[in-house]
Amino acid sequence: MVMTLEADYAVRIVEYLTKHPGRWDAKTISEQMQVPMRFCLKILRGLVGAGMVCSFKGSKGGYSLARPAGEITLLQVIESVEGPYMLSRCQKDEYSCGREHCRLHNIYEKVSETVRRELNSYTFDVICAAKAGEHGAAASELCDV
Repeated sequence: MVMTLEADYAVRIVEYLTKHPGRWDAKTISEQMQVPMRFCLKILRGLVGAGMVCSFKGSKGGYSLARPAGEITLLQVIESVEGPYMLSRCQKDEYSCGREHCRLHNIYEKVSETVRRELNSYTFDVICAAKAGEHGAAASELCDV
């Protein structure tokens, strides 16, 4: 299994905003993270909607983290674009494989929970500090109301 390209791009965008506190326009984020502009704008809208990124309007507008990087997990970012992580569609309530007492459902649920727990254990301050050799990157500004 492979994470979707959209989830990979969302992680890159949050990583960029963590490493570069302040406001950044979508063009800069797109270029620096090698994310196509249209995709970048779509992902940024989703991250704003999920409360992880702020959007500022006007000539000095742009995007920044809405919360400290230590409060944003890898799982939150991935699920903001992909929805709840699950290994198999049989874990969805609306789907039924039609097999009574499916033994695989419990296995898939256990594996999915393990992956979710692991992804949730990584916050962006730790992720970025490990790469940059510094500790505790945080959002420098709060969102406009």
